Amino acid sequence: MILAVGSQEADVSTDIAPRGRGRPPKTDASYKDTREVLIRSGLALLTQNGFLSTGIDAIVKNGGVPKGSFYYYFENKEDYGRTVLASYDSFFQHKLNKFLSDASVMPMKRLSHFVADAGQGMQKYAFTRGCLVGNLMQETPGLPDAFRGQLQQILNAWQGLVETCLRAALIAGEIRTTTPPEQVAEMFWSGWEGAVMRAKLYQSTQPLNEFWYFFSHALGYHSDDEISR
Repeated sequence: MILAVGSQEADVSTDIAPRGRGRPPKTDASYKDTREVLIRSGLALLTQNGFLSTGIDAIVKNGGVPKGSFYYYFENKEDYGRTVLASYDSFFQHKLNKFLSDASVMPMKRLSHFVADAGQGMQKYAFTRGCLVGNLMQETPGLPDAFRGQLQQILNAWQGLVETCLRAALIAGEIRTTTPPEQVAEMFWSGWEGAVMRAKLYQSTQPLNEFWYFFSHALGYHSDDEISR
């Protein structure tokens, strides 16, 4: 989802054999650091431009890493893209959990806080970056087949987190619906990804706020301090 370019570090095995291409790292620390630089570079560029239109030259230039090193850390662009996507998922699930698991806040307010934070994140990067998962879903016809399954798994996990929050909202009496929470969670993400794309197009948080307003009101939720449309 939202741009979310953080320094969430992926688990890295340091006892691998060199592949014979590029420059091998001098130390375990340099392996971790250089690999992380490449991943962060991809998080920035792929959330902005997508996978298909982002070349390896742009990735290494943005990260300040020699091009030969890219092929030491990753087999090819597909391997790299799937690694970046996994890193994004790890970061984003952490963000979702931070908001949706906050027991000090009522469930629907947790979702509202997530929406507000996402809007602030898009504003921070002048609406140039969106959701990596949403970007890749648009590119699916041109992506290697392995991406499709990975994207489905990620989206299902995100939906599960929202579903849990919605169930809590039902129990608390914040919302009223006869639609199963898992289906409502699916509708949330379908609408949310579209709202993110419109926010980039119009360079405004209004599409995010309007989506939340109509989504929450459709469930019978009303709050005195709702996000303004």
